[in-house]
Amino acid sequence: MTLGSRGDVQPYVALGAALKARGHEVTITTGRGFDDLIEAHGLASAPISDDVRALIRDPLIQDAMKSFSGKLKAWRHFKGEAIRQLDESWAITRDFEPDLIVFHIKMAGAPAFGEKLGIPVLPSFLMPGMVATSAYPSPLVPLPNLGPAGNLVSHRAFLWIARAMTVKLLTKWQHERLPELSGPGDPFGGYDPSGTPASRLHAYSPHIVPKPADWRTREQMTGAWMLDDEKDWFPPEALTRFLDGGAPPVYVGFGSMPGLDAARNTRAVLEALRQTGQRAILATGWGGLQETAVPETLHVLSSAPHGWLFPRCSAVVHHGGAGTTHAGLRAGKPTIICPVAFDQPFWGRRVAALGVGPDPIRQKTLSADKLAAALAAVRDPAMIARAEALSAEIRREPGTAAAVEIIEAAAA
Repeated sequence: MTLGSRGDVQPYVALGAALKARGHEVTITTGRGFDDLIEAHGLASAPISDDVRALIRDPLIQDAMKSFSGKLKAWRHFKGEAIRQLDESWAITRDFEPDLIVFHIKMAGAPAFGEKLGIPVLPSFLMPGMVATSAYPSPLVPLPNLGPAGNLVSHRAFLWIARAMTVKLLTKWQHERLPELSGPGDPFGGYDPSGTPASRLHAYSPHIVPKPADWRTREQMTGAWMLDDEKDWFPPEALTRFLDGGAPPVYVGFGSMPGLDAARNTRAVLEALRQTGQRAILATGWGGLQETAVPETLHVLSSAPHGWLFPRCSAVVHHGGAGTTHAGLRAGKPTIICPVAFDQPFWGRRVAALGVGPDPIRQKTLSADKLAAALAAVRDPAMIARAEALSAEIRREPGTAAAVEIIEAAAA
């Protein structure tokens, strides 16, 4: 069970494909628009009615990307929608009768569903920030390293707010729909019928974010859940012709995160590429960049599988989503992150700290000169060598294989 953009869905498709290969029956519940992706890997799709692509264009959601007060305003406005999401996802779960649920924290009703059905429910996280640690500040709070005590406080403060808002909503829903339950506990804690704490799956690379020493054994870092199977995707002829027509290009795309000003972003990108004389692929995504007329040194597309495209590029420029960050570094490419909100600045700082990219450039301050300087930096042979070395480490991580072992143990 997951909800969000493609970056929130594709990792679960990768996990589902690995479970199916082990003989399990897998259904994925998420928002609308992902049936083709899910069913292409032999999995069943049981969507709720949310259209995340339309939702992310809502002015309230746009404001939520810019400020904490905007996030609170959006939460209050969409509480009714959240109740409907719970109703729909509970109806799907009840009809499917699963033996186990793996859930993204945006589907926080899953522990209650598991308690009602008497089955294990495992939380999963595509980014750090939902388990407190003193090792680094909360990725969801825009703060630098505060030292061990300050880092721990930043996590606890964010988690207190997140749990309080979620528990209030779940309490109302359970009281009306499942009054026999004892009431929601930790919505990010999962559920195990035995009463022991459920394992929590952290689906990101320990080579990008090392596992904190102060975590308990229930916190299981598997590595990212990545789709390797691109054999059924065939590039358009124009893309193949462009890739074959010169040096490997830079990839520039801001994914499913609409930019704060797509027109300004596009102008800055085009001018930076003109200044540096680099070939590039521009991915318009869900609105981060605008479709525009470009010179022959550039190629515009809506999207392409990162696992196929990134190895054919010289560097990647993107918004800093967890999935795109992992895909670029797994491909061994120096990375420039231009974040908007949420955990994106955190991934930008990690890329810079690892020496596989320059400091992140926030989209609200993106300029041609800043991006041109960053594009020059990623040509550094030492940076390229570090990115290739990190790629080798990431590729050795078990990822979905480790998650499958944990899931099968919990089911048994």
